[in-house]
Amino acid sequence: MSFPSDLEIASKANLKPLTEIAANAGIPTECLEPYGSGSAKITLDAIEKMSDRPKAKYVVVSAITPTPLGEGKTTTTVGLGQAFQHIGSSATIAIRQPSMGPTFGIKGGAAGGGYSQVVPMELFNLHLTGDMHAVTAAHNLCSAMVDAHLYHGNEAGFDIHNITWRRVLDVNDRALRNITVGLGGKMDGIPRETGFDITAASEVMAALALANDLFDLRARMGRIVLGYTKGGEPITAEQIGAAGSMTVILREAIKPNLMQTLENTPALVHTGPFGNIATGNSSIVADRIGIHTGDFLLTEAGFGADMGAERFFNIKCRYSGLAPDAAVLVATVRGLKAHSGNHRIVPGKPLPPALLEANPDEVHQGGANLRKQLENMQVHGCTPVVAINVFPGDHDEDIAAIYEIASEYGARAAVSTHFSDGGRGATDLAEAIKEAAEEESQFQVLYPDEASLKEKIHAVATKVYGADGVEYTAAADKQLATYTDAGFAHLPVCIAKQHLSLSHDAKLKGAPTGWTLPVREVRASVGAGFIYPICGDMRTMPGLGTAPAAMAIDIDANGDIVNLS
Repeated sequence: MSFPSDLEIASKANLKPLTEIAANAGIPTECLEPYGSGSAKITLDAIEKMSDRPKAKYVVVSAITPTPLGEGKTTTTVGLGQAFQHIGSSATIAIRQPSMGPTFGIKGGAAGGGYSQVVPMELFNLHLTGDMHAVTAAHNLCSAMVDAHLYHGNEAGFDIHNITWRRVLDVNDRALRNITVGLGGKMDGIPRETGFDITAASEVMAALALANDLFDLRARMGRIVLGYTKGGEPITAEQIGAAGSMTVILREAIKPNLMQTLENTPALVHTGPFGNIATGNSSIVADRIGIHTGDFLLTEAGFGADMGAERFFNIKCRYSGLAPDAAVLVATVRGLKAHSGNHRIVPGKPLPPALLEANPDEVHQGGANLRKQLENMQVHGCTPVVAINVFPGDHDEDIAAIYEIASEYGARAAVSTHFSDGGRGATDLAEAIKEAAEEESQFQVLYPDEASLKEKIHAVATKVYGADGVEYTAAADKQLATYTDAGFAHLPVCIAKQHLSLSHDAKLKGAPTGWTLPVREVRASVGAGFIYPICGDMRTMPGLGTAPAAMAIDIDANGDIVNLS
């Protein structure tokens, strides 16, 4: 008998009323705004109303460097959240809303999988409460106002060749990466080159995720830099009168969304910044609510610990004031074997037979990546626990090799079978996290605010990625100098790079050494609150593959969605 699909499992979920989910978590009923039966908004006054409740242990969930196989980080977050009730504790999970670009592309949705899902999964993966569209609208309103400002005389003095604000769309569309606007006649605007990014890469999305409240969001909208004068002076959204309207569009979107897992664990789903371009973390306001909802708050950080977790530590925690008590590092036997570099793995193609054979030496070889990611947790003073996400057919000796790697670093490790067994399959992992979170936290950020931008980039590149150093193009050097002169050097850095390697090059597996990080371009997300260098061939607008998921997703004769994953 074949294992049921995620959609089949989700369709049989026994959902509880969200008022009951909220009550069990201590969220006041008057703070709920239902959106149908599957989700509800939580008003931000919940933060103040819940402030006298005990604080949960704060746990960030990250992983080894991803492979095309997927390590199951979201599924682990959901399964672990469900597991705590099996050991007599309560937990809430906080995860991002998926972008429809990947949902209809190759990656699929982000509701978890198997018996560890957030439900209703089709609502989760498709639109939810419209936050993505609100971000798109707010961003593009500002874009339209930039072009209207140019058309009506350019009072702010934009250098037309140095306008950095682009447009966004929540679709993978490579044809829109670089475009020319204003074509046609005189009434159609000023012709200039620009382009589109995906909505999840929007600075508006990042600002929404990092804002502490509505008024902080309003201030961040005002600080967004849209471009520069010919003299190099920054021009902001406040200066052209766009910030207020942008905030109004986001007034509902700043409220976190409450959902539930298959086992009725509270799930806070909010914001969706990309993990290889932006911060890759869900919102600060969701965590500020979730921190008072039970014994544990599990918040997920996108991609590997060198990316989402590094930004969680150095950007999100810096702005939220919250400090983690422990960290989960998800690893799989297959993923570590892939990091040995001995196998060619192609998405959608059968796995190489040798990958499925017992080979603990190969696990140790690819385990260089796990070792580096454990170091990345520990350099921030965070106690890591290795979650061994077990797949059917994994060999005991391969699993034992992961335990051995964890023990080298004094880290706990536990096997988890949450995909097939739900919360019951993650109880050993929950017990390990419970122990780790009781240890005194030594959390620290990697660099001080007063370090220079190049010092911050160098710290992340060498201490987290393992690079020998950093090299800059002439354009990147000029951009860094401009941002420093403009007074932006105090901001943290968010390095946009390849997510399939600790380096900028997807072909470099494991924990590569003897390489230099190339910074091609540097952008300033002043409203969001970070500077982001772009390394190697990193794109801010993905493209669709030859057989995207969109080709299979449909409705059946009953009007039900099929092939959504």
